[in-house]
Amino acid sequence: MFLLRQFLSRFVRAGTLVVLDHAGRSHRFGHGKPEISIRFRAPSVARRLALNADLALGETYMDGDFEVVDGSVYAFLELVYANLGLRYANWWLEAIARSRKTVRYISQYNPVGRAKSNVAHHYDLSGQLYDLFLDDDKQYSCAYFANADDSLELAQQRKLKHIASKLLIEPGMRILDIGSGWGGLGLYLARETGAHVTGVTLSEEQHKVSVQRAKDQGLQDRVQFLLKDYREIDSQFDRIVSVGMFEHVGVGHYQEYFDRVRDLMMPEGVALLHSIGRFDEPAAGNPWISKYIFPGGYTPALSEVLPHVEISGLFTTDIEVLRLHYAETLRHWRQRFADNADQVREMYDERFCRMWEFYLAACEASFRFGGQMVFQLQLSKKLETVPMTRDYMVEWERRQPEREASAEVVAAE
Repeated sequence: MFLLRQFLSRFVRAGTLVVLDHAGRSHRFGHGKPEISIRFRAPSVARRLALNADLALGETYMDGDFEVVDGSVYAFLELVYANLGLRYANWWLEAIARSRKTVRYISQYNPVGRAKSNVAHHYDLSGQLYDLFLDDDKQYSCAYFANADDSLELAQQRKLKHIASKLLIEPGMRILDIGSGWGGLGLYLARETGAHVTGVTLSEEQHKVSVQRAKDQGLQDRVQFLLKDYREIDSQFDRIVSVGMFEHVGVGHYQEYFDRVRDLMMPEGVALLHSIGRFDEPAAGNPWISKYIFPGGYTPALSEVLPHVEISGLFTTDIEVLRLHYAETLRHWRQRFADNADQVREMYDERFCRMWEFYLAACEASFRFGGQMVFQLQLSKKLETVPMTRDYMVEWERRQPEREASAEVVAAE
């Protein structure tokens, strides 16, 4: 506890943190509001947090050895990130993080077979789990909030529309959706633009659901979903889109990724990459997220992405950074998950429920205070393929009707 006290006394400046150790002693750090109280239920918690908080904080919360007694786990993490910002907590944790960076090519090694097993770890969980907190269209990526009071359903539909506006799609074009998830984006593009879409995913659960959705909406003649790695596709496409998949590529595979995108694009092709990123310098992934949530995953800085685009010969024709949109998306997911926590416990167990509660809360806090963001890169093979101004994006979005209903409801109207 001595080491942890030394750290917290320097670290907590905004707000107040009250720590009740395993012996019942109270330790107070900082001053002012908000005031959050936490309790350690095991004598090892303080030592583990002092030595490797990035990993131990999530693990001790999952195991019930650490709990928030006054406030919520999100409020606690908000206090932590608000004080920490983009800094490391201390020199020791910075040294650990930098040592992880030196071996990240090994931890993010994702050849075809291993990539599938990493995807299965997260995305092949029960579909009922995702139904409890996602929108009706099962969009599991950053929504687009035009207004603070947008519903999650409306913001997710606006995300689809915003992405489509950058692709310059014409009826009959062939589109490749890399990392097609539960099929929502591919179905939207086929329905709204008249294009033919091929979606690829490595998740067996997502593939099963997306194929059924295409049949239910009568779009199976224009949308096909394949259980396949994008590196195994050998056709060419007019447009390529990838949303929420690049985070699973791994830094050692970035050149392979962009070279493959280039080879899969027609000469007049356009691609849109939507990915979580970071505002700060390249680093290692969070060890708790890597171990329990997204093995092999990483959120890159633009400085380590763009050099590979340049080497591939593709042109970066537009970059947009979405800052707090994902924080708002995660707020909706976190609240919906909390409302359905009892069902999650019945499906899995208390430890799993606490793990996901911590995951959603930590991610939201990191997007508000910890330097996480989302970027969208528009790419082409030729400079003249894309118009010289961005007016076409706004004009396309304005022409599309806004719908809060799910894709299935819209299709049935």
